[in-house]
Amino acid sequence: MSEIDYRKITLDGLWHNNQALVALLGLCPLMAVTNTLVNGLALGLATTAVLLMSNLTVSTIRHWVRAEIRLPVFVLLIASFVTSVELVMHAWFHELYQILGIFVPLIVTNCTIIGRAEAFASHNPVPAAGVDALAIGSGFTAVLSLLGASRELIGQGTLFSGAHLLFGEGARALEFTLSADYPGVLMAILPPGAFIGLGMLIAAKNLIDKRLQGKPAPAPAAAEATAG
Repeated sequence: MSEIDYRKITLDGLWHNNQALVALLGLCPLMAVTNTLVNGLALGLATTAVLLMSNLTVSTIRHWVRAEIRLPVFVLLIASFVTSVELVMHAWFHELYQILGIFVPLIVTNCTIIGRAEAFASHNPVPAAGVDALAIGSGFTAVLSLLGASRELIGQGTLFSGAHLLFGEGARALEFTLSADYPGVLMAILPPGAFIGLGMLIAAKNLIDKRLQGKPAPAPAAAEATAG
């Protein structure tokens, strides 16, 4: 068995195969709840938790589940973990749970989770499956948070609005207001604003990738020393 490249798994999840910017999966919640930074961060963390639990479990049982029934088994596992996360949010983050609404239980339909279970976790050992889940989840959460932050700041001139719903009353100090008389840009917090914002993030990533690919490779020091 070849050695697992954890660095590659991490970079793929965070950047090269980012599920929101490259694979374009999970766009429904991404568009729906990213009107604020806190909403996007909360849903991203919930999705990451489900992804981690499902990847670890699928990797653990991969040798005992027959190929003919693996997908139904994976779906049942994911649904169970989503229900657990939903109950936790309902109990300890009730106001935030009400804001996110149907998009918490809809995590079960997120193609990223079933996709990673089928394509990666079912073929790799538990440590690799865990790293993959954390990398993919962190990449997805980063996009949710960045899109939510930009839409919130442009749309209503605030940042970390409602932070106490996720981090407790002490987090009210994190809330930032651009200006008391900031008029706001309504388009930013409406659904079209989500499409425009996501498109700009995808364009920025493609531009960065293009520039990185265009950089000349540094001359190998060893080769220069040999030539000298």
